[in-house]
Amino acid sequence: MSIYENIRLHLEEIEKRELSWAACLSSASKGRVKYEEPCNIRPVFQHDRDRIVHSKAFRRLGDKTQVFLSPKGSHYSNRLTHTLEVTQIGRTVAKALLLNESLTEAIGLGHDLGHTPFGHSGERALGKLLKGGFRHEKQSIRVVDFIARNGQGLNLTYEVRNGILMHSKGKGPLIKSEGIPETLEGQIIRLSDIIAYINHDIDDALRGGFIELKDVPYKDVLGEKGSQRINLMVHDLVSESFSAIEAGEKMIRLSYQMTHMIEELRDFMFRQVYESPVIRKEFDKSEKIIDALFNHFLENYSQFAECYSPLLSADREQNVADFIASLTDSYAIHLYNSFFIPERLKFPDFKNED
Repeated sequence: MSIYENIRLHLEEIEKRELSWAACLSSASKGRVKYEEPCNIRPVFQHDRDRIVHSKAFRRLGDKTQVFLSPKGSHYSNRLTHTLEVTQIGRTVAKALLLNESLTEAIGLGHDLGHTPFGHSGERALGKLLKGGFRHEKQSIRVVDFIARNGQGLNLTYEVRNGILMHSKGKGPLIKSEGIPETLEGQIIRLSDIIAYINHDIDDALRGGFIELKDVPYKDVLGEKGSQRINLMVHDLVSESFSAIEAGEKMIRLSYQMTHMIEELRDFMFRQVYESPVIRKEFDKSEKIIDALFNHFLENYSQFAECYSPLLSADREQNVADFIASLTDSYAIHLYNSFFIPERLKFPDFKNED
């Protein structure tokens, strides 16, 4: 058979020859939720990546808050730029370790598809409104399984879905053996996520005047610029993980010293930025918008149901939450204004009638 008759099989053979023993091979995937004939050109993880990039949920990330709500200036991070940075870091690490770049990239591009408008404040607001709570990583799985493509879902592979679901860390430990993605590629994205957000959030906070460089922990060790800190963190991640893989251990890890420094930087950002009174005040405003929209749609559910096509279950609250989570910042504000802010009526400009 000529390689041009089935390029996918040729690419799968290249993976088998060239990737590490610890890599997740495309040909060894556990498969999709619903069986479908494989593409003749793209291995399954590359196909997943393409589906994510072409989804509407991915496009909407460009108008979703990362940390700062409606920042003045175009140099601040948003949810899309964060996603691209996570993916770029992940691919660098995967390539260095001879792991599957396409799988790493697909997980990175899809990990925040379920994020709400207004960042974590929107997530927190929906978490208070839904009886079962709300987590953006679980919502990302709802998007790729049920919501995307007008309710058809993207039908992604098990490995990509597992990496998306297990990427979040919260304030928990960075390095642990349980509650992490099954593949090394998923573990890479889990750590690339915090490497990306800690560093771009520090740079944004410095740019916005929320913190001063002199107060940033370990600046003398890691560097004063985000690029310097990322470079050292990635080198540490690659070195430590390479040693683990060489020793026969399937684990992506950081050194003890680097883990400690990243966790200290995370704690610093929570204290000085994420939970600061100024940011908290803006988050409170956005939570009120989410709360108002949620209750409005429930109170006018029949009208809501006519407009929102992917009604996935009999659970009205979940259906409303799915819709609100999909909104961009600007459209959420537009809806709030249209429902709750009176419009200025336009009267004719009468001339002197005396």
